[in-house]
Amino acid sequence: MSRDPGDVLIRPLMTEKSMRQKEELNTVTFRVRPEANKVEIRTAVERVFNVKVAAVRTAVYEGKLKRMGRYQGRRSGWKKAIVTLQPGHKIDLVEGA
Repeated sequence: MSRDPGDVLIRPLMTEKSMRQKEELNTVTFRVRPEANKVEIRTAVERVFNVKVAAVRTAVYEGKLKRMGRYQGRRSGWKKAIVTLQPGHKIDLVEGA
């Protein structure tokens, strides 16, 4: 099942580590839908940003356990995709806005 690229990518993750990896390793990090697979992530990035993708790595994060007095709950889990671009391709994200 193929999803619309706008449904797969939620937002780019702009942390110190991801910005360093962007400069040194030509990778971009995104928060993606938990049910999206690597093939869907690759096609979504290639179609939205008009670049060629070399590799996609994913990591699934479980939501943290949080308490409010005697009640406890859990934050929702999420999925991160680290997309490595082929040499010569680049994605310009708004930095420091």
